[in-house]
Amino acid sequence: MTRGSDGRRPFAQRPGGRERAPEGATAVVVGGGLAGIAAACVLAERGVGVTVVEREASLGGRLRTWTERLPDGTELRMERGFHAFFRQYYNLRELLRRVDPDLGRLTRLRDYPVLAPGGAVQSFEALPSRPPWNIISLVRRADTFRYRDLLRVNGLAALEMLKFDPEGTYLRHDGTTAREYLDSLRFPPAARRMMFDVFSHSFFNPEEEMSAADLLMMFHFYFMANPEGLVFDVLDDEFETSLWTPFRAYLEGLGVRFRLGTQITAIEAGSARRDTGAEPAGWRVRCADAAEVDGADLVVLAANVPGLQRIVASSPDLGDPAWRRDVAGLELTLPFAVWRLWLDRPVRPDRPPFAGTAGYPFLDNISVYETFEDESRRWADSAGGSVVELHAYAVPEEVGEAELRASMLEGLHDLYPETRDARVVHETFRLDRDCPAFPPGGDAHRPGIGTPAEGVALAGDFVRLPFPTALMERAAASGFLAANHLLGRWDVRPEPIWSVPRLGPLARRR
Repeated sequence: MTRGSDGRRPFAQRPGGRERAPEGATAVVVGGGLAGIAAACVLAERGVGVTVVEREASLGGRLRTWTERLPDGTELRMERGFHAFFRQYYNLRELLRRVDPDLGRLTRLRDYPVLAPGGAVQSFEALPSRPPWNIISLVRRADTFRYRDLLRVNGLAALEMLKFDPEGTYLRHDGTTAREYLDSLRFPPAARRMMFDVFSHSFFNPEEEMSAADLLMMFHFYFMANPEGLVFDVLDDEFETSLWTPFRAYLEGLGVRFRLGTQITAIEAGSARRDTGAEPAGWRVRCADAAEVDGADLVVLAANVPGLQRIVASSPDLGDPAWRRDVAGLELTLPFAVWRLWLDRPVRPDRPPFAGTAGYPFLDNISVYETFEDESRRWADSAGGSVVELHAYAVPEEVGEAELRASMLEGLHDLYPETRDARVVHETFRLDRDCPAFPPGGDAHRPGIGTPAEGVALAGDFVRLPFPTALMERAAASGFLAANHLLGRWDVRPEPIWSVPRLGPLARRR
């Protein structure tokens, strides 16, 4: 396997001598989000009989959708917020090719501007693709950074962004916070807000509660280690149409069964084999509706952190004490807010589809949905309105909903003044808390794909992976890796896995 033309590197895996699993092999995948769907695809494509069990009534996890009915009777799909499909999401893109072979549903956005009070703008359009030229170009075009500011910058600390390596960076920086690291750079406050704070907030974790090593890994993954840059693609329609209906049809064509709206209560060692009356036959998966799946050879636990912890706590057959403590010790970060507004008039036509924000207490970004999503465009055209979505990440627990809404709306009105007089035709506001935390010192105790329980693997965006990755790409890659890990018992050919380079351009090659 060779390096991909887009800058991706193959992740080394066992070769695998067989194309398919033994006849009759079965698996249960717990969780129908990206990680679970990725695992189900690989297992089913290699002949395993898969059952996907999902607590919600629909697939998608944090990308699932539901129906919103507007006052005029129009029914539209809503999901849990805007999602960016970066070009270095190599494994996620390979997953999407199952249902969209040429990735025709992905539309490239030209820019990802950051907007701040007073009209300040930071653009990421057309940056050079290689470090350090991308960094130099970004600094040169920044209105908030002057050459004399270079005299104050801590060059040694800044070089850590170019020296990432999976072992050394975590050894040096996992015990400190992202805020402490960013403080050490001594960037001018305005430049820091525009160039770093927006970026760090995008991972849902507050800087004072996030590992500096994880932040440096994110810098490496998104900016330092790939030729694709920070601009990204978006899906051209809502997620049910674009993703989940096609994926369900694809998997059902491979024989996968779905049990939606079903909560797992426990996983136990299976019943005795009928032929010998001795060895346990796989795993018994118990469900809240009193049903069960017995005798599964493989189990992929692709639930979110609270779901995984609940299952493990009620399943004494899973793992050893140390592993169970690591699972119990996983944390959630602070809540994030998603507020979608259907307005009775359009925003200005030159507004970007997506913009990050800096300098506002809670508002982190603004999306204008009719500029990229077909369903929203049809509604906006017929109603003469606009569909605008606001996000706030790492919302402090003491902040009430009324204060949060007022602050987010004030930021929207300041940046897009034409929305001040707009009437809200319909709105959906959500405040969710189920994203994983990446606290200082947490890496050493973060569970990986494999578990002490034979035939059981983990998948999800909280799992420790052997290469740099994040968010949706971490979920998809972990699903592939979980399936590969479990198929190894039969020496079945693994799914190819791709990564950005593991080491930064100035990291010492070991």
